[in-house]
Amino acid sequence: MGEVGAFDAVLFDCDGVLVDSESITNGVLREMLHELGWLVSQEDCFRLFVGRALRDETAIITAHTGFVVTDAWLEEFRERRNAALVERLQPIPGAVVAASEINELMDGRIACASGADLGKVQLQLRKVGLDQVFAGKMFSGMDQAHSKPAPDVYLAAAAFMNIDPAKAAVVEDTVPGVTAGVAAGATVFGFCPPGSLAHHPPQALLDAGATHIFASMADLPALVGRPVRAG
Repeated sequence: MGEVGAFDAVLFDCDGVLVDSESITNGVLREMLHELGWLVSQEDCFRLFVGRALRDETAIITAHTGFVVTDAWLEEFRERRNAALVERLQPIPGAVVAASEINELMDGRIACASGADLGKVQLQLRKVGLDQVFAGKMFSGMDQAHSKPAPDVYLAAAAFMNIDPAKAAVVEDTVPGVTAGVAAGATVFGFCPPGSLAHHPPQALLDAGATHIFASMADLPALVGRPVRAG
């Protein structure tokens, strides 16, 4: 019997896992909702929108404001969001080193599978210096039939790399993301740094199906790279 890696590939979410973007993006959204007359709190805005594609949540905006969300409004949101990200985005502490180490460990079999639009994913990874690590391996749920919590984006990433999703490790920080990874058949690692409103709490991630919870990106390479006995 020999030792082999536990996983054939590692699939990363982007927002809240690789880049510290949720407070920026959610802040722009909250500002625009206030402009529509919905004085939603920071806590409620995180709870309602983090981890989900905004295009899929327009009904709740209409319910609270009476405003029917248009393509033009969504485009304005993306423009204001992108400007804020370019100005203020930082990587999740330790994520650049962890992703680079895992890329080497997995011999390039990693991907970024996000619920966000592909332009945002590319902008963010370029901004924090991870665009080369994930070059050619960035996937958007908005390019699939269904975004998270559906598994489509993870299935697409696995298919591109020609690996069985059941042999993949998924790294997520929200309930919709964990749900997507579990539905794809992957083993999900739930990232939850202490004291963050933008990340869903450990028990919620476990309840959604995550099998591992970790609080520091420095721990991730050892978690996904651990050997298992092959017989």
